[in-house]
Amino acid sequence: MGARTEQGQGQPGHSHGNGHAGHTHGVTAGADHRWLSMALALISVFIVVETAVAVLAGSLALLSDAAHMLTDAVSIVLALVAMRLSARPARGGYTFGLKRAEILSAHANGLTLILAAVWLAYEAIRRLLDPPEVTGWMVVTTALVGIVVNLLATWCLSRANRSSLNVEGAYQHILNDLFAFIGTAVAGLVVLVTGYARADAIATLLVVGLMLKAGYGLLRDSGRIFLEAAPVGLDPDEVGDELASAESVTEVHDLHIWTITSGEPALSAHILVEPGGDCHRVRRDLDRMLAERHGLTHTTLQIDHADPIPAGAHALSSLSAGHCETPHGPVHHDGPHPH
Repeated sequence: MGARTEQGQGQPGHSHGNGHAGHTHGVTAGADHRWLSMALALISVFIVVETAVAVLAGSLALLSDAAHMLTDAVSIVLALVAMRLSARPARGGYTFGLKRAEILSAHANGLTLILAAVWLAYEAIRRLLDPPEVTGWMVVTTALVGIVVNLLATWCLSRANRSSLNVEGAYQHILNDLFAFIGTAVAGLVVLVTGYARADAIATLLVVGLMLKAGYGLLRDSGRIFLEAAPVGLDPDEVGDELASAESVTEVHDLHIWTITSGEPALSAHILVEPGGDCHRVRRDLDRMLAERHGLTHTTLQIDHADPIPAGAHALSSLSAGHCETPHGPVHHDGPHPH
């Protein structure tokens, strides 16, 4: 039948013979490591100081901030470990290397945010019902110092590559902690001026809301990657229709679009070309189109000639015959696309 197959070549991060370079980031991995390490050092020192003051002042808000900062430190450690793992070259059974380690780290960061929020919510409600004595001036002073520390740590992480979900997870931890310290400072001032001890627990509940929001966002985004969902903003049906409408293409099936790790979307598809069509030219044109329109440079396209359609056979029902008995997902045809 004259069928032939053309495969996109290359490892992730390299060009695939279509003239388009792989993904690059404005911030190097070494710079990311340096900025995260600086933030970790700042936070670790302050955790020890704040925990001691929280116990002396009897402040749950300060203790919650210290606990949150501990999760910040853990999130940065996870991010640093994930960076080293993901940088290892692909070998053996790990054909993409350990790039997903960064997504595991982001997922863990989201989970720790939610678990910490649940514990703090329980403690805050308990203290709303039976508020303990809180030393307001100690809370205000420590919170103000915490704001400065978190501003510095947040600035450090803002200098890293936040397009990485791994770095974004650590950044969200510290940004939420900054908000927490602002709330704690206000609560301490209220306690100091009015003696209203419940302000401490109320500030904690506000922080809990922020932690739940950030944790859910990280779990949602990392979960999409683990479940091989298409990147947000990229419609596989639209891409399939664009491929099928290209010159000489008669059908597209087994179309898969997923994300290897942050900033590295990938696509694979089985493309049928009209009998006698130039498979090499079609592959080059499709590679170029995917890169220019959708930023998809990690592509693997299997190109085959469609089987000649027997006289009297229905075109749309006969194109895939002999190629894929059970295509995965929708089949896209040249011409009108039924929905």
